[in-house]
Amino acid sequence: MSDRAMTHTSTHNSPTPDSPVTTDALWSPNHGVRKNDRAVDILMLHYTGMNDNAAALRLLCDPQAEVSCHYFVDEAGNIIQMVPESRRAWHAGDGSWGGDSDVNSRSIGIEIANRGHNYPERDAEPPPFPEAQIAAVIRLSADIVKRRNIAPQHVLAHSDTAPQRKRDPGEKFPWRRLFEAGIGLWVPPEPLIDGRIFSLGDESPPVAALQAMLATYGYGITVTGRYDDILQTIVAAFQRHFRPQRIDGVADYSTIATLRRLIAAIPHDDNGLVPMDIPSDGNHGYRS
Repeated sequence: MSDRAMTHTSTHNSPTPDSPVTTDALWSPNHGVRKNDRAVDILMLHYTGMNDNAAALRLLCDPQAEVSCHYFVDEAGNIIQMVPESRRAWHAGDGSWGGDSDVNSRSIGIEIANRGHNYPERDAEPPPFPEAQIAAVIRLSADIVKRRNIAPQHVLAHSDTAPQRKRDPGEKFPWRRLFEAGIGLWVPPEPLIDGRIFSLGDESPPVAALQAMLATYGYGITVTGRYDDILQTIVAAFQRHFRPQRIDGVADYSTIATLRRLIAAIPHDDNGLVPMDIPSDGNHGYRS
């Protein structure tokens, strides 16, 4: 990394890295207090969407950019801490999960070096993630979810909380690998087969049921019974994370069956109840 001289691991003014798997530190000034002393209960994964790691690190440390993350993982598997876990990093932006629009105050964010969908042109196919990088993400994520007691269904993609503007870490990210290492929730996607589908313009009680299921898992959506642009975008985000074989925003049999099985796989608490993130007012986090 060309800006390696910028990094440091130990000076008398520097915080102590939170994770024992951290390999380096580059402390960003871009962070604040977790509002209302929120406990961390979300781990969010991103890609940088840039093709230059040094530029990405400069951006994450630029006070004028007002963006940051807790950890940065490069292609070689180096893990750089950038913001103390006790602080509110600025990585999630505008979005919601479980009706809560302040995702930054309840989350730890990991930026994974990957050019994503933006290079060499917009809507390009994302490159694969190198094995060393994924192994490092697994080590770091496993440590965080254990120390922070983060529930499997709260290991999220940035695209889950901000589906109308984000696609990271993208459909190439190996969520199954993380699940097999005890990180996150995943079920084998249902096969792509012919069957009833719902798509843009439909309006019916079954569409409302689909919206309710997505809200049950945590997606920011209001139950209206209309298959509008918002629902199409959220279905595409769900597909990108859990059914990446086809990402088209159409709720086909495979998508709906995968969603049902995913909800059924949410761990129960000691009373046999499934923890939900649904506010009582019926609004599930979407802000017009």
